[in-house]
Order: sequence, then structure tokens, then C-alpha cells
Amino acid sequence: MAEIVRRRPNSLRRDLGSPFWNLFEDFFGEVAGRSLLPKLWSEDGFLPAINVSEDKEKVTVTAEVPGMAKDDLEVSLDNGVLTLRGEKKEENVSDETNFHRVERRYGRFERRMRLPSYVDAEKTDASYKDGVLTLEIPKTASATVRSIEIR
Repeated sequence: MAEIVRRRPNSLRRDLGSPFWNLFEDFFGEVAGRSLLPKLWSEDGFLPAINVSEDKEKVTVTAEVPGMAKDDLEVSLDNGVLTLRGEKKEENVSDETNFHRVERRYGRFERRMRLPSYVDAEKTDASYKDGVLTLEIPKTASATVRSIEIR
């Protein structure tokens, strides 16, 4: 049986070669020096996918962190910057186990994102269910849209 080799995502650029990778870079481009290609792995391995949505009352952030306990996650909100940290630990496997395919990612991660100035960080509600971390951050009263009459 062939030996399975675990590849790091950064090896994609090396394996595909510069001309092919440049096609992706040219197509997706860069904004302010940052690539628009989705970054699905951190340098160490795992990086959770995040959705940010908004309605009239709140901003909602959801992060996919399957296989993690809520005690392995850390959430902070400081000066309008939301930080998610954690570590997805690799399962202990015996030396006699032969893998045929290894696709799951493990490792420490940290995600930071700036939230709108009109959220109330003090009233943030966090919940965790079925591998999804959900943060609901209410908007402040100043965030409501006022109608202004034109004379």
C-alpha cells in the first residue's frame, strides 16, 4: 500500500508551480496587500470558517469548530475587535494504525475581526452547540436609523 503523506496547504503553491498559482492570484487579486483567496488553514493547521450577519437588533457571528469542547475556545471583544482563539487537538492514535487518507486539520488558531462601532460589547451572548460557536452582539440605541424630514 502506498504511504500517505500529509501536505501543508502552503505546499500547494510549490506543487502547482508559480504560473498556475499566479493565475489564482491574478484572478482573485489583492486588496491593500492582502490576497482575496480564502484562507482555510492557519500556518499551524486548522482555521475555523466564520459567518458574520446583521439584522435590525444585532450582529451575529458564527464559527464552525467541530470536534472541539467549549472549554477549548476563548472569545474576547476589545476596542471593537473580536478575537476567537482555540486549539483543535489531534486524536491519539496507536502506532499500528495505518491511515488511507488524512484530511482533517488540527492546531492552534486565532481569528480577529473588527466589528461595527455601533455594537454593545457588554451585552454579547455566546452559545455553543453541535460544533458551532454563535455570538450575538446587540446594537446600541444610536445604531437605529432615524428618518429626517426635509423642509
